[in-house]
Amino acid sequence: MSKIINVGIIGCGEASQILHIPTLRELSDRFAITALCDPSPTVLKGVGAVVPGASLYDDGSSLLDDPSVDAVLVANPNTFHAPTAIEAMQKGKHVLIEKPMCMTLTEADALAAAEAETGMTVQIGYMRRHAPAFEDAVKIVAGIRDQINFARVHAIIGPNSSFVEPTSNVVRGDDIPQWVLDKTREDTDAKLVEAIGTSERPRALVYNLLLGLSSHDVSAMRELIGMPKRVLHAGFRREGMFITAAFDYGDFICHFETGIDAIARFNAHLEVYAQDKIVRIDYDTPYIRHQPARLTVTTPNTAFGVTSCSGHQTRGDAFVVEWKRFHDAITLGLPAKTTIADARQDLEIFQQMMQEV
Repeated sequence: MSKIINVGIIGCGEASQILHIPTLRELSDRFAITALCDPSPTVLKGVGAVVPGASLYDDGSSLLDDPSVDAVLVANPNTFHAPTAIEAMQKGKHVLIEKPMCMTLTEADALAAAEAETGMTVQIGYMRRHAPAFEDAVKIVAGIRDQINFARVHAIIGPNSSFVEPTSNVVRGDDIPQWVLDKTREDTDAKLVEAIGTSERPRALVYNLLLGLSSHDVSAMRELIGMPKRVLHAGFRREGMFITAAFDYGDFICHFETGIDAIARFNAHLEVYAQDKIVRIDYDTPYIRHQPARLTVTTPNTAFGVTSCSGHQTRGDAFVVEWKRFHDAITLGLPAKTTIADARQDLEIFQQMMQEV
């Protein structure tokens, strides 16, 4: 029987309610949710009602002092990810940090130092990289790396509300204390200034979009085809809601394109074009669970046509795989796949992109 890891959740918003709590309940042979934290009394009470027995806190430090907690999910606002995770490690808790890991390279280095000092397990929440179809694609591309002619990373999606409102009952509250809102804004602005030199739109919106949606795409790109040599070009339009870039891989270029519009669909994929093979991974919205990533491989079947094979191994949710691997890293000492050092590379790419926009 698996060892039960007691989990505390810091930040009980949309992602925790729709994605993480159902996953942890599905994995009740490995995890138990023993503590919840949120600054909104309405959210804390509402989420606490569906997680009976969990201790409720309005302050993250108090949750981290709870001896019943073995590990924490850090799902509070981005600006608090690093300080919360560092405090958790220092108090002997293992940590799964929702993406983005943090906002600045300084924070990334502080996280790495805390990890080395405490020896706690830390995993970054890039669930797309745990999808079986994606891992199959990585294996295929590894065998044709020297034949790649071109690659594309694409994510043009509609508003999350298009997927959330018809399918989920999310507890929301407008009763977060004003001092918490003020501190969140002040800390966020300070870190934006450190990272990109300004907290003003549109550059701040560009960077926040990179940290949010694009952290998934760039992280997956790095595992699939490696770290680019440099950013050839980056630009934005529509006040930062649409971003394009070109990454130089030496013998090929990868095009990057992302944006958010008003069309209710989720169009996210990575595509690698080799001399006689096209490998593509498509993702659907994570806000409707158990929609697997899909792998499509296209090859010649004659001199005049092609064959495409598309499918997925399982209906299993990538978040389930992610949490299972977190459990294995804690209990079996297996290495985490998405580490602090790995996630730091995304920030390095984002910094280079911001120098070009």
